[in-house]
Amino acid sequence: MTRSIDQVFAALSDPTRRSILAMLLEDDMAVTDVAEPFEMSLAAISKHLNVLTSAGLISQEKRGRVKWCKLEPDAMKDASIWMQGFGQFEPVNLDAFERFLAAELPDLSGDNS
Repeated sequence: MTRSIDQVFAALSDPTRRSILAMLLEDDMAVTDVAEPFEMSLAAISKHLNVLTSAGLISQEKRGRVKWCKLEPDAMKDASIWMQGFGQFEPVNLDAFERFLAAELPDLSGDNS
């Protein structure tokens, strides 16, 4: 499980790959259509697609002469479950924390009055 989560997070670390995933949310796309909005070579896009495929986030299938990309919706399941584990902690209320610090450490509040 750790290896696949590591691959998913590594794949998601790149903004181009995140954009590709967002595009594939809409529908399957031909590789050439995926490449169109990006200012990079088709070879560079193919490398990004291979990283996404290796991580299991997308699949690629040849239909006739065209290679198609498809989002794999369950691919982020393990990573999502792992991240949800951090939801057990209460979010920090920064305003309340700042008031607490000002009350406990008045010399550090920056107020020299």
